[in-house]
Amino acid sequence: MADPELQLVARRIRSFPDFPTPGVVFRDISPLLKDPASFRAAIGLLARHLKATHGGRIDYIAGLDSRGFLFGPSLAQELGLGCVLIRKRGKLPGPTVWASYTLEYGQAELEIQKDALEPGQRVVVVDDLLATGGTMHAACELLGRLQAEVLECVSLVELTSLKGREKLAPVPFFSLLQYE
Repeated sequence: MADPELQLVARRIRSFPDFPTPGVVFRDISPLLKDPASFRAAIGLLARHLKATHGGRIDYIAGLDSRGFLFGPSLAQELGLGCVLIRKRGKLPGPTVWASYTLEYGQAELEIQKDALEPGQRVVVVDDLLATGGTMHAACELLGRLQAEVLECVSLVELTSLKGREKLAPVPFFSLLQYE
């Protein structure tokens, strides 16, 4: 990890063993959010990756409820784009489409407003962390129902041992930091 900005971001991620249950290591982004320099570095690194990978082909950033809302609008602003929200079901007004997905501990549902995107618009999905991939996969499914093109999914942190990126295939995935 030679990049000084990436080192700055990595230093701001705390680990809490055995939270919320024994055997789980919780990756806490709170220190990153407290520090303007490291948050700015994280947004800048993600933006540079997306510019290099997709150039000016991205139409929108889609932020996932809830911590994706912290990164989505800032990343969209950095790229000069708009941001659309993908929320937990029951939180958006007007007509929506929704998808159900499985979590480690049960079921959950995401939704997006039907008029959030036009068919053919190109979207990048952002969240703070990729674990099993269930939430991002459901988001990609929703965007597909709106006939949007998902160019890529990105996150700050990836828990590689949970193999979430495999669930997203064939959609490309990128993360700044990877942990077992």
